[in-house]
Amino acid sequence: MEYGAIDLHKKQSQIRILTEGGDVIEDRRIVTARERFTAVFGLRRPMRILVEASTESEWVARHLETLGHEVIVADPNYLPMYGDRSRRVKTDRRDVAALADACRRAVYRAAYRRSDQQRAVQAQLRVRQGLVNTRTRAISLARSLMRASGHHIRSGESASFLQRLAACEVPNDLTAILAPLRGVIEVVNDELASADTRFAALVENDPVIKRLTTLPGIGPLTASAYVAALDDVNRFRGAKAASQVTSYLGLVPREFSSGERQHRGHLVRSAQPQVQTLLVQAAWRVRRSTRSETAALRDWADRVSRRRGKNIATVALARRLARILFAMWRDEVDYQPRRIHANRQPQAATTEQPVARAV
Repeated sequence: MEYGAIDLHKKQSQIRILTEGGDVIEDRRIVTARERFTAVFGLRRPMRILVEASTESEWVARHLETLGHEVIVADPNYLPMYGDRSRRVKTDRRDVAALADACRRAVYRAAYRRSDQQRAVQAQLRVRQGLVNTRTRAISLARSLMRASGHHIRSGESASFLQRLAACEVPNDLTAILAPLRGVIEVVNDELASADTRFAALVENDPVIKRLTTLPGIGPLTASAYVAALDDVNRFRGAKAASQVTSYLGLVPREFSSGERQHRGHLVRSAQPQVQTLLVQAAWRVRRSTRSETAALRDWADRVSRRRGKNIATVALARRLARILFAMWRDEVDYQPRRIHANRQPQAATTEQPVARAV
């Protein structure tokens, strides 16, 4: 059997093919395009090909699989995969050589490949977030122009900004200047309304998402993002499954400890930053809620807040919400307030200070 590896890049990629004994058959650079991968791998016997998880890895893996090859999308954080590669001298040829050898020796950790359905949901979420960012920038610029002219717009939700802007007495010359921004915000508002309608429809068509929204503070958007991020609840098993979920979502602090010295820092970098943000926002909603179903969660967060501050308490609550959502999904049960205990021992909190933004 032959073994291959591809060091993927946006424009050009380095490929390497080895025999079972480790002899090099192919070692060259090609354009990162479907037709070039077909030309190189299309006529070869089925082989195992290793690629690092990246932006391009999924479409490349799927294309190679249509050519009859076994493709491993590997976790780039798995250091043993790189063998004896020196970090002092880094080139694409050295990288692909290490990957090819790891493929031949089966020294890698396969990354999880999300289903087509949840990949589509994540794409929609990314588009929606891009629209939200565009609206935020337009509103900030409009506010700045208004302030520079001595006018102020009262505070409120982003969705109602145009109504509050219309209520202001704006000179004609400034109205003409703001017209393009007003047009952008109108279009974005319409697109966001359509996106929210689609996500609301997911609640009715997906029993898992519908179940997760029974937890107060978790809406269709947050539930959809959570399900799309985890994709398969059975990925996480064992007694520490819930802890694996919170770590995967980046809701645990970085830690730099040695000997008697222990230091915890900001939240770890997450592959799912949008889900991380949405859960923190959900935690703020729970803390501000007056519903009896979340009383135990609020009391628990208040205990943490008195010791560590409200921002750390909110992140800790977001972590607990992630664990509750996981248990609801895994056990196929709706939210049950009576099972939430306010006197539960809080986990180690982080010094991260999140910024809650309206979504």
